[in-house]
Amino acid sequence: MDVRAQILTHATRLFAEQGYDGTSVQEIADAVGIRKPSLLYHFNSKDELRENVISEMLAHWNAVLPSLLLRATREERFDATMEALSKFFIEDPDRARLMLRETLDRPEHMRALLKEFVRPWIKLLGEQLERAKAQGMVQPGVDPEAYAVQVISMAVSGTAVIDTLQTILPNDPLRGTTRERHVRELIRVARSSLYTDKDAER
Repeated sequence: MDVRAQILTHATRLFAEQGYDGTSVQEIADAVGIRKPSLLYHFNSKDELRENVISEMLAHWNAVLPSLLLRATREERFDATMEALSKFFIEDPDRARLMLRETLDRPEHMRALLKEFVRPWIKLLGEQLERAKAQGMVQPGVDPEAYAVQVISMAVSGTAVIDTLQTILPNDPLRGTTRERHVRELIRVARSSLYTDKDAER
């Protein structure tokens, strides 16, 4: 991993753990193992670093959401789609924690970013699911756009607190680790609330 990527990784963790205001540039540099001037060579300020952390995280979504969301309209691909959506956060829960923290601390800024990176694909998924509903594949009461937002919210918020939830959802020799159990049940709930019984039986 190059220095810039390491800076972004450690900044994500520290911003998620301590908040933007509670994290200094020096702390991030120390975590990476470089001097503060070296960090500022890559990012001119802490604010610029924060912008890059959030934008790159959402840009990743912008790159993968189109295929993920469009594939989700077909029941046989749903599990793989949801696993891919969850994996981004499960493999690094600090991403989910940072999204929640930024949403609470800087709602106006996050609204603008979500509108740019996520809203177009939510709208597109809504249109796809409306067509699937007309074909009898999706439950008639489903609000497609609200459904997509709920699934994303569950994936982000559940993952953000996954390590704490281990106390009440422990690793189990038969059912798997806390994270595995969390993702598996998220997928089951998301699938069962979307498709009609007829489609789910295929």
